[in-house]
Amino acid sequence: MQMEESIKGGKWADSDRSRKENLKKLKIKPLNKSSIATRMTMFALTVLTIYAFFSFDYKNINIVEGFVSTIQNFKIMFIEAEFHHFTFLEALYEVGVTLGLAVLTTIFGGIIALLLGLLAAQNLSSKNVSDVIKGLGAFIRAVPTVLWVLIFAVAAGLGSVAAVIGMTFHSISYLIKAYSESFEELDRGVIEALKASGANWWQIIFQAVIPSTVTYLLSWTFLRFEINFTNAVAMGAAAGAGGIGFDLFMASGHYFDFREIGIITYFILALAIVLEVSSTKMKTMLKQRG
Repeated sequence: MQMEESIKGGKWADSDRSRKENLKKLKIKPLNKSSIATRMTMFALTVLTIYAFFSFDYKNINIVEGFVSTIQNFKIMFIEAEFHHFTFLEALYEVGVTLGLAVLTTIFGGIIALLLGLLAAQNLSSKNVSDVIKGLGAFIRAVPTVLWVLIFAVAAGLGSVAAVIGMTFHSISYLIKAYSESFEELDRGVIEALKASGANWWQIIFQAVIPSTVTYLLSWTFLRFEINFTNAVAMGAAAGAGGIGFDLFMASGHYFDFREIGIITYFILALAIVLEVSSTKMKTMLKQRG
């Protein structure tokens, strides 16, 4: 009994000692300019949000009635969904148009971004070239996709051409960042060894860089493809690019048909689920092969 108590006492002493050592390692950061600015900004945003909710002009709307009406609208949309202005086959065709826009923009954007991403990686290019490409990419990403589409629509007119160019433009900037960061994670020792053996730049790219990062490249490409699909739905309404997005715009803004909005939403959700499952399976297969 005494031995057990002494062992337990030793364990408690060791745990107390380790706890005290951990407390000593923890350092409370003093307030500095950045932390004060962050806290002040968060406090100001909180105050503005509370003030906004109390100062809204609700136009004598009854919140309870509005909530009940919203539930009824959702019931009509998702339980009583049906076709009115187009058939099932026509809906499939429009979904195919939207999917085609996403495929085109992803292929064009991926090919162009692959080359620019190689030049943007600091371990494969000079610092000046890398900074210029990354800076331009950051500027392009800062502008929303729909705005780029509308900018190109001035020259090409509203339609699928402006949508493809604008979405491709934004896809390139997104994939440049993703690809270049994947390239920069490559071990520099591999690149230096190939250079020492007399390999040129293209040999380094095709023998070391691409094979080592192909899984990451495909993962980022699939992710951008899913984003482009959702953008294609929006561009169908905003830029007249056609597809299921234009039908959704007509059903909601022109016909005001909740049942048709519901059936279109089901089509979009079904395709999004199919794309997600397909991309997950393809990435799993690539990882197993790798």
